[in-house]
Amino acid sequence: MDQRTTAPAYGNDGAIPPAEAPLSTGTAAALTGGLMCLLSMSSVQFGSAFSAPAIAAYGPFGTTWLRLIWAAALLAIVVRPPILRYSRAQWQTAGLLGASMAGMTLCFFAAIERIPLGLAVAIDFLGPLAVATFAFGLGWRLVWPLIAGGGVLLLAHDGNGWIGDPTGILFAFGAATGWGLYIVLMKKAGNAFEGLQGLSMSLIVAAIVATPFGLMEVSRMTVEGVAAVAGLALLVPLIPYALEMIALRRMSTSSFGILMSLEPAIGAIAGFLVLSQPMTALQIAGTVLVVAASAGATATGR
Repeated sequence: MDQRTTAPAYGNDGAIPPAEAPLSTGTAAALTGGLMCLLSMSSVQFGSAFSAPAIAAYGPFGTTWLRLIWAAALLAIVVRPPILRYSRAQWQTAGLLGASMAGMTLCFFAAIERIPLGLAVAIDFLGPLAVATFAFGLGWRLVWPLIAGGGVLLLAHDGNGWIGDPTGILFAFGAATGWGLYIVLMKKAGNAFEGLQGLSMSLIVAAIVATPFGLMEVSRMTVEGVAAVAGLALLVPLIPYALEMIALRRMSTSSFGILMSLEPAIGAIAGFLVLSQPMTALQIAGTVLVVAASAGATATGR
């Protein structure tokens, strides 16, 4: 047999060249992370829209508390985190992330009780927009957060003026602050823990932090209602948080933050389909802008 056809092709120095890396591995990871983000955002917004009856019955704080308790319990049963084995640094990361989760969720549900879902999410998006802006720096990619920000402003206008009452808007700004912290801390927790252990620990902390607020509305709860919220807890927050932790392991915080600009658009669509909250021509234009910004940022993100 002709050895020239069977021997491996060595380099001039006799070394075997390394195997060629799969084509566009980074791109594939980013696209996978982007898909997870899209599923997460859809789960959050439609879950929030379907939560309107629960919020009316048990209040925003009571509904949030029940969601966090159910999510923490369900994930702890599945993951079974070794609580006593974690380091002090891991506990600090989980504690900070859990506190930001609780604050973000409590403020968000208090906001959507008072203002339209699309407006609440538009203001809420200022958190990830800030993360993306600081991460992108002053380079040309800053155009994507600017385009997304313009779209968010259009979503917050009903054609006649700005919508929403001051208290609801303040809660939405509180949720935005929590969301920005959540993105940074979720990235850190994803690197500090294996699998979903960091998320499990953080949800336990979040449920504890939300307990004093939930107890304020415990008199409004029923056994049937508590059981019913278990299903909503899967939509918000369990499935979205799990998807986002995995996604942040595959993409940068800058790309993740700007991709979240799709959320106001999804929130407006969910409000229209589930809650019959109308969309004006300006809000439709805002939806187009945030979708375009997300697509551009994902395609050019570092």
